[in-house]
Amino acid sequence: MTPTEAMEEAVKIVGGQSSLASRLGVRAPTVNQWCSGSRPVPAERALQIEELTAGAIRRDVLCPSFPWKQAAA
Repeated sequence: MTPTEAMEEAVKIVGGQSSLASRLGVRAPTVNQWCSGSRPVPAERALQIEELTAGAIRRDVLCPSFPWKQAAA
């Protein structure tokens, strides 16, 4: 699964782009940019999305460039 596909799935789980934006405290256009792939999902937001989706969408899929294993050590 690509980050874009993961974002689309997260949006479905949470109930739409506006709902996800509201729950994250960001603007809807920001979520739209993450969904389109025109802007990467920041690591901080990837963690929040993982929590909001009860782990269904993993942080490492949303933000693959972040060194998650090193951060956990």
